[in-house]
Amino acid sequence: MNFHRPHPNAGRLSTGAGPGSCQETAACQSRASRTPGRLRRAQLRLAEAGAAALAPSDLDGRELAVLAVLAAEYPLSQLEAAGRLGIDRTTMVALVDDLERKGLVQRHRSPQDRRKNIVELTAVGLDRLRQAEQACPETERRFLAPLGEAGARRLVGALQILTFGQ
Repeated sequence: MNFHRPHPNAGRLSTGAGPGSCQETAACQSRASRTPGRLRRAQLRLAEAGAAALAPSDLDGRELAVLAVLAAEYPLSQLEAAGRLGIDRTTMVALVDDLERKGLVQRHRSPQDRRKNIVELTAVGLDRLRQAEQACPETERRFLAPLGEAGARRLVGALQILTFGQ
């Protein structure tokens, strides 16, 4: 009798390529070829590139987002900043704790409402934000380079429509 044995990696997703990787199995190829799978894989690749670009500034993407929101709309409470970023209060507290430990933000009570914590960038935080933001455009350019300029513009435009409806 000839029994068909499933591939050892069948049904498991992996980003690796080569012998025994998920990319070799038909089931994995089928799942990965769907739009959500493609978007997820592209997002993961961009996130990895972004993390590498941010490493010299000792920030991750979420911390960079908090610093950018605080720099754009000054001053904000922790709750207001969390609302702008679409994150829950518990996550925001942890992010601000980490940024405060790094000396990038400072927290103080609102004079108008003692229940609110106002979060502000320090001078070091503003410098670190500027340093990190310089790395972002180059990372994005390298990530989109295989599409060419016109293809990159079309992708960014399509994502703008899908994300914001405009």
